[in-house]
Amino acid sequence: MKDYKTENIINFALVGHATTGKTTLAESMAFNAGQLHKIGNISNGDTLSDYRSYEIDNQHSISISLLNFEWQDKKLNVLDTPGYLDFHGEVKSALRVADFASILVSSIDGISVGTELCWDYCNNDYKIPKMFIINMVDKEQSNFDQVLSSLKERFGRTVMPFMLPINEGPDFSDVADILRKKTLNFKNNGSGDFSESEPNGEWVEKLNNLHNELIELIAESNENLLEMYFEKGELSDEELRNGLHDALKDNGIIPVFCISSEKNIGIKRMMDIIAKYAPNAGDLKNIEGFKPGTEEIINLNNDINESLSAFVFKTISEEHIGEMSFFRIYSGTVTVGDDLNNTTRNYSEKMRQIYYMNGKNRKDASKLIAGDIAAALKLKNTHTGDTLASSKKPILLHTIKYPTPNISYAIKPKARGDEEKIATGLAVMHEEDPTFLYRVDSELKQTIVSVQGELHLSIIMKRIKERFHVELNTETPKVPYRETITSQSNSKYRHKKQSGGSGQFAEVWMRIEPGERGSGIDFKNSLVGQNVDRGFVPSVEKGINNVCSEGVIAGCKVVDIKVDFYDGKMHPVDSNDMAFQIASRHAFIDAVKNAKPKLLEPIYLINVKVPEDVMGDIMGDISSRRGKVQGMDTDGHFQVINAEVPMASLHDYATALKAMSSGRGMFTQKFSHYEDMPHAEAEKISSAWEASRSAGEA
Repeated sequence: MKDYKTENIINFALVGHATTGKTTLAESMAFNAGQLHKIGNISNGDTLSDYRSYEIDNQHSISISLLNFEWQDKKLNVLDTPGYLDFHGEVKSALRVADFASILVSSIDGISVGTELCWDYCNNDYKIPKMFIINMVDKEQSNFDQVLSSLKERFGRTVMPFMLPINEGPDFSDVADILRKKTLNFKNNGSGDFSESEPNGEWVEKLNNLHNELIELIAESNENLLEMYFEKGELSDEELRNGLHDALKDNGIIPVFCISSEKNIGIKRMMDIIAKYAPNAGDLKNIEGFKPGTEEIINLNNDINESLSAFVFKTISEEHIGEMSFFRIYSGTVTVGDDLNNTTRNYSEKMRQIYYMNGKNRKDASKLIAGDIAAALKLKNTHTGDTLASSKKPILLHTIKYPTPNISYAIKPKARGDEEKIATGLAVMHEEDPTFLYRVDSELKQTIVSVQGELHLSIIMKRIKERFHVELNTETPKVPYRETITSQSNSKYRHKKQSGGSGQFAEVWMRIEPGERGSGIDFKNSLVGQNVDRGFVPSVEKGINNVCSEGVIAGCKVVDIKVDFYDGKMHPVDSNDMAFQIASRHAFIDAVKNAKPKLLEPIYLINVKVPEDVMGDIMGDISSRRGKVQGMDTDGHFQVINAEVPMASLHDYATALKAMSSGRGMFTQKFSHYEDMPHAEAEKISSAWEASRSAGEA
C-alpha cells in the first residue's frame, strides 16, 4: 500500500441494529476495492470480517473487525461492528476512533433500538458526523420511502437522500443519483459495476428538485456559500464539492444511501461519494487530552511532526498469534522499534510489530502516521482504553464510555483446584472486553460476573474454556437482602464457662431501637460505675458487628439499628475479650429477635425502551415482577417506561425483554434504594435460610 497523507485517510464505523447487513456491506466494499476475489457469505462462515470461531458458530459479528483498502486515491479504514445489543461495547470502541459513522437501517424494519442507540452514541458521547445507509432495498417487503420519511421525522430535515431506488424490490438495479442528477444502472452479476443514463419521466423533475434542495442545505451550512447562492442562484462544481465536505463534517447534512449489500448494488457509487466528500482524519485539528496524573488539559496538533499520541480501542487474543492491540494514531508517527510510554499505566512499551489488518489477514506496516489505524502485536502491558505517547510529551487521551452491564451471574468451577485459572481468565477477558465485569463478593460469598446479556456470557464462558481449559458453572446470584428491626428491645445475656483452668465470664446488657434508613449500626455505650471495665467495650462492639455481617433471621447483613450497651458484669479473673464478644453476640441476637425484625430488599430503577406495539406485554410483565411504574415518555417511535423493580425479579429480565420485544427493546438499570419486603416473600427467604442452616449448608 502506498503512503497517504493524513487528509487522505478516512476512518468510519459500520454500525446499526442487528441483521441490517453491516458485515455483508463490508464484504462487498472489500471486493469492490480488489481485496477479495469472491464475496463471502455469513452462513458459509467465509467472510473477511466474521472470521473468529465464535462468530462463525453464531453467524453474526461479536467483535470489531478492521478492514482497509484504497478507493479513488484515498485509504479507507472500515470498522465493522456487531449489531446485537449484547456487544454494543464494541460499537462504542469503534466510534471512539472513527471520523464518522455509517448507520445501517433495514428497508423492511426501519428505525430500531440499535439505530437510536448508535445515533445517541455519535451525538452525545463522541460528537461525530453520521450518514444513513438503507440496506436490503432488493427485498420484497422493502419500503424505502417510508423508512426515509421516518428518518427525517425522527432525526430532522438535514437527513437528505443522495440516492433513491428506481425499481425497488427483487428486481432492484437502478438508482437515481441526486448529486449528479443521473440514473445509475447496476449490473445484476454481483460485480458492483454500473453505467449512467439520463433520467426519464417524472424522475427528471424529482431529481432537479432534490438536487436544488441538496444545494440549499449545503449553502445553509456555510454563510459565505449562502451569500454566493443568493447572489448567483447556484454553486459551481468546486464550491459544491468543498461545501459538501464541510456540510458533512459539521453535521449540516446527513446523507442517506440506498443499497443492496447482498447483490452489491449502489455500493460503488456510495464509496465514490465517501472518498470525495466524507470527513477524513485531517479534519480533526485539535487533539485534547490530560497531563498524566493530573486534570490539566493539554492539546496536540493533528500533525505528523507533532509528538506521538495513539489510542488503543481494542485488544484481543488471536489463536497462535497472541494479543493484538488495535490503535489509532492521533498525532505524530510511529515506527517499528519505537519506545513508547503507556501513559494510562505508566509503563514503557516497545513497538515490535505493526500490521495493517483486513479481518484476520495481516500485512506488515513499518511506519504509521497521524490518522491511520493498525494493530500491534504482543505489547506487554497495554489494553483496551490505554493511551500510547511519547515520553517527551506525554498525554492521556479521553477513554471510552462503555454501557453498563444489565445481567449478573454467580460462577464457580466444575472441578476443584481451578480457582487460579479462573482468576486469570476473568482478568484477561475484562482486559479485552471492559463491558465484562467481575468481582468476588465477600458478603454473598460468590464470584459475580456482570455482562450485557446471555449471549455475551456464553461467548465469555466459551472463550475461557477454550483458552484456559477450565469449565464454569453459572447460577443465579444471591440477593443482598438486609435485616433490620421495627421496635425497641432490651436484652441481657450472661456467658459463663468453667471447665478447668481459666474460665470465661461476661454479662452484657443492651437495648436496641430502629435507626434511620441507611444509617448502618450506631453503637454506643452509656456505662456508669465500675460493673464493666471500659476496655471490654470494643469487645462488645466487635461481637455485635460479627453478628451483623452474618445475619440473625435470614443470614443477611443487619443494618439501621441503634445499640446502647448500658450495663453488665465482669469477673476479675475470668472476664476477657472473647467472653465479652460471645456475650454480646447472644445478647444482640436475642434483642433483634424480640424487636420485630424484618427484611429489606434492594430496589432497582429500570429504564425500558420499546416499540409501542409491545407496551402491553412489557407493562404486564413489570407488574408480575412486583414492579411499580413511575412514569412513561415517548422517544421518537419508541415508548420509554421508568419503573422500580425488586432486584430479585430482575435476573432474567434481559432475556424476557428480548423475547417480548423480538429483540427490539432495551433497558438500563441502576440501584435505587432498599425497602420493606412483603411479609410472605420475607418468610420464604427466612425459611429457606433456616432449612439450609439445619442441613449444615449455611
